[in-house]
Amino acid sequence: MSTMSVREAIYYSAQLQLPGSMSAEEKRAHADAVIREMGLGDAMDTRIGGRMTKGISGGQRKRVTICVEMLTRPRLLFLDEPTSGLDSAASYHVMSHIARVAAREGMTVVAAVHQPCGDVFDLFHRLCLLAYGRTVFFGPASDATQFFTESGFPCPHLRNPSDHFLRTINKDFDEEIVESSKARRKPAAEAIEILTDAYQSPAYSEKTMDRIAEMKGIGGAPFRKREQASFSTKLFVLTRRSFVNMHRDIGYYWMRLGVYLGIGICLGTIFYQVGHSYSSIQSRCEVIMYTTALITFMAIGGFPSFVEDVKVAFSLPSD
Repeated sequence: MSTMSVREAIYYSAQLQLPGSMSAEEKRAHADAVIREMGLGDAMDTRIGGRMTKGISGGQRKRVTICVEMLTRPRLLFLDEPTSGLDSAASYHVMSHIARVAAREGMTVVAAVHQPCGDVFDLFHRLCLLAYGRTVFFGPASDATQFFTESGFPCPHLRNPSDHFLRTINKDFDEEIVESSKARRKPAAEAIEILTDAYQSPAYSEKTMDRIAEMKGIGGAPFRKREQASFSTKLFVLTRRSFVNMHRDIGYYWMRLGVYLGIGICLGTIFYQVGHSYSSIQSRCEVIMYTTALITFMAIGGFPSFVEDVKVAFSLPSD
């Protein structure tokens, strides 16, 4: 919804996801609180934007998506690169807030991050490190440094551990490392083999299996279907949002209206005073044909907006 502001996008989502027992004022207050928690207070009334219109930055769009998911405080939250496009201060603010909410609400957060800063890395309880589809390490994040040290890849002093892990298993520049005479570290392909073998050794694999068995024995909370808004409320909110979006989209209504007027003037000029004789029947048939073709082709102009709505629908999880 590129024409919506941040506040409108979150509030419409709150109307759809939050239970009908909450009043409109409570939903609006909850949406505003979540927006401020994600550091979007200054961009509340800024349009999200898209390919054709300028709006908020990519990092802010990422946080808007997180806000939509955080509205209902889900038990399990998946985040795909939530810190992409953010500086170190903003990424720490976002992730630290998610960590606080997760601890308070009993949520489990699974996040895929690339090159987190040291403060963000310290927020994670468990770490799953993958290298080209292979598991290099899985366990408490605090044990990863010791695991790399025991495998022959100690983390240098004052270096961010996450940077060291990724630098060790990134084999995109192996050819340069091999060709360089000053290179003292092993190629990443060899490091991956050593680390995966060390992880699959009984010393670590047994710990993982014991942890899995422990989690199976704990069980989990009974599943309860989340209460949502009624069907009539959803229908009203979605219809209203669609009309607002189309009203603001210049290409959806207003540009086509101008094209209709222009072509109407052209057709009216060409077929002006065709008369009522027998020979004018063909001219009238041509007018009908042109008008029908015009309406058909102009209707296709609404497909891009429909495709954007479909992308939004498929990108969000179904409840």
